[in-house]
Amino acid sequence: MSAMRKPLTVSVEHFYTKHASRLELKLVAGHDGMGRFIREGAVNRLGMALTGFTKYFAFRRVQLIGKSEVSYFASLDTATRLARIQAILVRKIPCIVFSRANRPTGIMLKEAQAAKVPVFTSPIPTPRLVNLITLCLEEDFAPSTTEHGSMVDILGVGVLIRGDSGVGKSECALGLVERGYSLVADDITHLRLKDGGGELEATSAEVTRTFMEVRGIGIINVAALFGGRAIRTEKRLDLVVSLVEWDKLEEIERTGLDQQYYDILGLKIPHVQIPIRPGRDLAGLVQVAALDQKMKTMGQFSAVDFNEKLISRIKLKDG
Repeated sequence: MSAMRKPLTVSVEHFYTKHASRLELKLVAGHDGMGRFIREGAVNRLGMALTGFTKYFAFRRVQLIGKSEVSYFASLDTATRLARIQAILVRKIPCIVFSRANRPTGIMLKEAQAAKVPVFTSPIPTPRLVNLITLCLEEDFAPSTTEHGSMVDILGVGVLIRGDSGVGKSECALGLVERGYSLVADDITHLRLKDGGGELEATSAEVTRTFMEVRGIGIINVAALFGGRAIRTEKRLDLVVSLVEWDKLEEIERTGLDQQYYDILGLKIPHVQIPIRPGRDLAGLVQVAALDQKMKTMGQFSAVDFNEKLISRIKLKDG
């Protein structure tokens, strides 16, 4: 497992490229400043700074201007407007976003362009836009990592298939896709914490999405071969399955009473080790492991039920 990565900064270009559609952003000035960095995953409304009070100015954040800020700025004389906007821009803010389709004044656009500070507009109302930007930044700043393994969605159960190189991870994932399940990532799976660290979301690199490497065949396009339903762009991780060569396992689980876990970014994910040898249907075994995990989340533990039944029979016989 690779080390945790938590971005200290997010470029404005990344923010815009990734979230422009969701936030309905339109770039209107400061095109040359897209390389600036957002250093805190939050939004700051520019109301206090526009009044001239910049002592506690959160300049590292995305700056937002709503209707009240626009109205206040319009009430100032020209000299004061210039002084206030220059005092803000000199603090090296990452960007400014105007909500509710408010139009930036000419002096703001001119000064932002000169300072190379990107300015965006969005038709979304201010309170909702603040919430949406905050959610987007939470995604961008969330702790993340990568795992060498393939990720598949099996009837709603997100399964990470890991193991040594050449053990058959991709072939196993392909077998599951053939059974009607969906591929999330092949070979390298990106994982990040979400919902306040309560769960892990898995995805693939955009450039490799829908593609899979199959030894002996080469690169295949899963979506083209099996249809769009064979691909999921992201999925919650529910189960880790490790494929291990039979002679490398010191002890093979026979009952399933002792639940194993795999630690990723501080979260303990249910873990199953499946021994491999020629002739075993790995895709079928991973499918069963996923379905069994789904039953466990519903409160049904096959191993526990069997054990209780066995103990009950022994007690009856002894009685």
